[in-house]
Amino acid sequence: MYIPKQFQITDTAWCHALMRAQSFAVMITADDAGVPFATHLPILVDPARGPLGTLRGHVARANPHWSYLAAGRPTLVVFAGAHAYVSPSWYATHPSVPTWNYVAAHATGTGTLVEDPAQVTALLADLVRIYEGGGPAVWSMDGLPGDYVAGMQRGIVAFEIPIERLEGKAKLSQNRDAVDQARTREALAASDDPLARAVAALMAGAPPR
Repeated sequence: MYIPKQFQITDTAWCHALMRAQSFAVMITADDAGVPFATHLPILVDPARGPLGTLRGHVARANPHWSYLAAGRPTLVVFAGAHAYVSPSWYATHPSVPTWNYVAAHATGTGTLVEDPAQVTALLADLVRIYEGGGPAVWSMDGLPGDYVAGMQRGIVAFEIPIERLEGKAKLSQNRDAVDQARTREALAASDDPLARAVAALMAGAPPR
C-alpha cells in the first residue's frame, strides 16, 4: 500500500496487535483468470511462527478461494483498524482540506492448505476460544458429537499463510503541527462516533485497535 514515511509502521509487534484487534480481515488472491478474488473472514495470526508470523484461517469448501491458495499465488490479507473523517474546521492552520485518519496492516504471503484433521480441529478450537472470550457462558466444541464435528470439517478448507511481507500504516495527523494535532484529537475524542473516539485514543498513544 502507499505509505508516506511519516505514517509508516515498521514495528512487527504493532502490526500483530492490530491484526489481533481487527481479525475480521479481507483475503485477496488472483483467481484462475488473474482477477483479484476477495473473501471476508476471521484470520488468526501466530507471531511465533516465522520471522513475521503466520496467518491461520479457513473458508467454505464451496468457496473457490482455497483452490487459488493451493495454486501457490501470492495472497494479500488486509486488516483495517479504527478510522475517522477529519474536518479542516478543527485546524488552526488555514487554508486546509478534509482528510481521513486511520490505521491498517497488510500481510502478504503464499498460502498452503492444512489437511491434517487434528490441525483443522485445533484451528477451530482456537477460533472458538478467542472469539467466545472468557465470560460465564462460554460455548465450547467439546460437547459436540464427534461425527458432527467431522462432517462440519469436511465442509471447510483450512489454510496457513506464512507472512513474507508485513506493512503497517498509522495516518494520525503526523503531518500537521502540534496545535492542529491536538485540536484534531480533541474533536475526535468528543465525537459520538466510537470509531472517532478510538482514533483519538490512537493519536494519544493507545495500542492499535
